[in-house]
Amino acid sequence: MTQLLAVAALGFFLGMRHATDPDHIVAVTTIVARQRSIGAAALTGAVWALGHTFTILVVGGAIVLFGWVIPARVGLSMELSVGVMLIVLGVMNLVSAKRSIDTGGRENGRARELLGGSRIARPLVVGVVHGLAGSAAIALLVLAVIGRSSWSLLYLLIFGVGTIVGMMLVTAAIGIPFAAAGSRASHWNRTLRIASGAVSLIFGLIIAYKIGVVDGLFGSAPQWAPH
Repeated sequence: MTQLLAVAALGFFLGMRHATDPDHIVAVTTIVARQRSIGAAALTGAVWALGHTFTILVVGGAIVLFGWVIPARVGLSMELSVGVMLIVLGVMNLVSAKRSIDTGGRENGRARELLGGSRIARPLVVGVVHGLAGSAAIALLVLAVIGRSSWSLLYLLIFGVGTIVGMMLVTAAIGIPFAAAGSRASHWNRTLRIASGAVSLIFGLIIAYKIGVVDGLFGSAPQWAPH
């Protein structure tokens, strides 16, 4: 029982730490930049983490239970998806900020409707992609350290709960300046959105270059080490 509690505690706190990975922070910041309240920002984090946890449990669970072996090119492709996603999120934020400038900070009804509809779908999809990229490394590490499949699955579940809690705290904190800017100055809010979009775009390009060129995804001999 003591060992089981230790496994659960470890999974929870490592899940919270996992929420602070740089690519996670960059991605959720581009989404939180569109929020106008801390509560909405925290909800964004929770939805992202649910998508992340779902993929971790599905893919990671299959690796633990069935011994799935992911080929190097497939593993690199899953990680490349994060870079592509960051590029897309960055461009979307930059385009949105430019549109806001062109319209003097006014959004038409259709834009607000689309934005509202994306509050759940966008962070959910982003979380699923992030979970896809990291599921192999997490599952292989857990299986190597714990050994027992049942405990490994429990660890993955508790890890997901920790990630949800951690990401909610992170996005709530990130949402503070955006919420303040939204209520005081649209110019400042646009500046934050442009900054988050630019960082996401650059970060995504760096990841894409590393995976595609340095790790050899687009070459004849890809090298992949889950991390």
